[in-house]
Amino acid sequence: MGTFIARRLLYSIPVLLAATMLVFFGMTAVTDPVSQIRLQPNVSQQTIQNIIDRKHLDDPLIVQYGFWLKDAFFDQFGNTALGDQPIWPELSRAIGNTLQLVFISQLIAVVLAVVLGVFSAKRQYSFFDYATTTISFFGFSVPIFWFALILQALATAFFLSTGIRLVYTFGISSLDAANPFLDRIQHMALPIVTLSYVSIATFSRFQRASMLEVLHSDYIRTARAKGVKEFTVTMKHGLRNALIPVVTVAALNFGAVLGGAVITETIFAWPGMGKLFIDALNRGEVYTLMAWMMVTAVAIIFFNMLADIVYGWLDPRIRFS
Repeated sequence: MGTFIARRLLYSIPVLLAATMLVFFGMTAVTDPVSQIRLQPNVSQQTIQNIIDRKHLDDPLIVQYGFWLKDAFFDQFGNTALGDQPIWPELSRAIGNTLQLVFISQLIAVVLAVVLGVFSAKRQYSFFDYATTTISFFGFSVPIFWFALILQALATAFFLSTGIRLVYTFGISSLDAANPFLDRIQHMALPIVTLSYVSIATFSRFQRASMLEVLHSDYIRTARAKGVKEFTVTMKHGLRNALIPVVTVAALNFGAVLGGAVITETIFAWPGMGKLFIDALNRGEVYTLMAWMMVTAVAIIFFNMLADIVYGWLDPRIRFS
């Protein structure tokens, strides 16, 4: 297993390097880091030239890439072009806030999706199966911004009609909260429900399809013929192999959502990676955008590697493939 993990780590290094090249050359091909600064009438030409010199924008692209790569790995992504402010403090706060939402929502989504998928497969064509299928299809089809706005409207209507505050509809905390932990939970509730529901709809469909395929396999029929209890057949022999497709989807989804739940965070005014992306885009902060893309790329690479490791644990044959 150690060799398997080491091999996956080594495979991730060239992928990460390729990601840095795509991020840098892709952004520099379509943007000018000082384009927004040039439009400001109060900024002198000397100030613009100082920024160009500091960011090495007159050097060849490969030289610029080298300086940016050094800043990304050894100087916490360096500073912004406008204002020369460190990028990492704002980025780290956004990562922390988004991680809170993503970790809880995806953990809830995976657990519920596995349970729903397994029960749907075991009770194929039952009322429970049809009900979960309908709910999942609704999750596939409904726009996430509409679902988030409906949750806000329902929470607001409940508060106005009862005077009881169960959840907050936007923001991250209250200034006068008597119980900071409860206050944070009340602010996180609606974004978590929004992200969880969309993920449950996807994960449960994969889990159901995979479980159905496994339950009709020869080794499952053999285990039943040998008199193994149905619970053991399902949970020990069936579920372990049926989890592999779900692990793939969950790993990709976790990295993507961490990169920026842009719509959800914008609607709920949550200061995470999604809001950071929108703010940097509106300000024309190219270096902040590149840092955002790098964090997203690293998250996706990491969770793909984690999925490979989980594959090896679920099915030992994969370690030697």
